[in-house]
Amino acid sequence: MTPYVLIKGPEQVLADRALSATLEDVRRVDTEVIRLTAETYQRGDLQIHASPSLFGGHKVLVVHDLDEGGDDLIDDLTSLVKEGVDDLTVIVLHKSGNRGKRALDALKAAKARVIEAPEIKTDRAKSDFVTNEFRVAGRKATPDAVRALVEAVGKDVRELAAACQQLVDDTSGLIDADVVETYHGGRVEATGFRVADAAIAGDAGAALTLLRHAVAAGVDPVPIVAVLASQLRQVARVATAGGGNSQALAGKLGMAPWQIDRARKAAAGWDGVRLGRAIQAVAAADFDVKGGGRDPVFAVERAVRVIAAERNGRAALGVG
Repeated sequence: MTPYVLIKGPEQVLADRALSATLEDVRRVDTEVIRLTAETYQRGDLQIHASPSLFGGHKVLVVHDLDEGGDDLIDDLTSLVKEGVDDLTVIVLHKSGNRGKRALDALKAAKARVIEAPEIKTDRAKSDFVTNEFRVAGRKATPDAVRALVEAVGKDVRELAAACQQLVDDTSGLIDADVVETYHGGRVEATGFRVADAAIAGDAGAALTLLRHAVAAGVDPVPIVAVLASQLRQVARVATAGGGNSQALAGKLGMAPWQIDRARKAAAGWDGVRLGRAIQAVAAADFDVKGGGRDPVFAVERAVRVIAAERNGRAALGVG
């Protein structure tokens, strides 16, 4: 078994889990775990800690943030790997980029075990992550529940993982959209999606009611405008992407299949010209809510009215 492990990738949740699992695999009764960080590293630290202990026992050296390391760390790690180690496991974490390439090449030549921690960025990747979290926990979740959780908590993967764990711990049986709504329905992101769904469907009354309730509860208009913009862009992308099944199109567009289905449904009743005007209205609202206008709430309401009016094929004035 190779004494070298490289955990490579920017997704901290996955990297932390990989590190914990690796430590569990290599840990023995007499194991000493020594952690070194790029920020505080001084030349020779690796060689000092890699030397055999007077009392024997296995050592594990964990090198954090090699991608942020200076020449001292990179030189020392490269030398250590090339020289070989005895009764020692070296675990290196590297987020991304070419920094530390000499050390990475040395680890590759030494046949280090590589564990990937790829970025979970797209909504499709987040949906897959949530689905897998529930699967590993032995729980089932409906597609609508996965969608609702990604919409409500999906900005931060660590928070998304915590939300999944909370639902696993605090509920029983099938996890559906109503369960997610109970725990996360009041979040800003969830409110923004409900406003967007109603506006894009042409229901100005429902969208404005949801918006006003959110504002009365203290929700900032900025994230609501951001959701309006993202939902309209998804409709535009799907509408111009051509046919094909949702799964294939999801891979092409970096969206989840349920997002493709929803965007296709929402695209009914829209054409390119009216969709363009709606997107322009949201762009204007974005400018206003970020300081360009005097009344951010009015700016969002106006955008909602325009979106609903364009969906229904009539002028925005007086709608709602």
